[in-house]
Amino acid sequence: MRYRGKLYRALNPVYAREPVSGRGSQLHGGRFNPKGMAALYCATSLHTAIREANQVGDLQPTTIICYEADIESVFDGRDPGALKRFGITPAALADPTWRDQMKAAGKARTQIFAETLIANGFDGLLVRSFARGATDDDMNLILWTWSNSAPYRLTLIDDEGRLDKI
Repeated sequence: MRYRGKLYRALNPVYAREPVSGRGSQLHGGRFNPKGMAALYCATSLHTAIREANQVGDLQPTTIICYEADIESVFDGRDPGALKRFGITPAALADPTWRDQMKAAGKARTQIFAETLIANGFDGLLVRSFARGATDDDMNLILWTWSNSAPYRLTLIDDEGRLDKI
């Protein structure tokens, strides 16, 4: 599927000067990327982005980023049939033990799934948010490939150059 529209991220301010780097996920790994692989974890709504950034404890200082996206090859993780074709279930995507799996085996099942999608030409994954309190309407788009040009265009919205002043 193709995704066109706004995407939002609620960043740790440490990464605010590099809002398209994927450095945090590259250093630590994430549900859909192993350590060493950069990824951008975006949300399709501002509310979901904030929910994602505040999964543990109290809300910490956060920098809100907005992008305009046009990503041509996105896997639709809402489709159980498509998931089945890649050997994974909605329950496996939501499994909260992914960090434990990563520590025990080096990679979580969801990270291996992401690598399989990438090998099959996908640049991103549209999937529901698994943050505390999220509903089926809270959606994330995880990007593994992005640039400032087609077919995986991601443009930071910062018309006033505010991030340059940080």
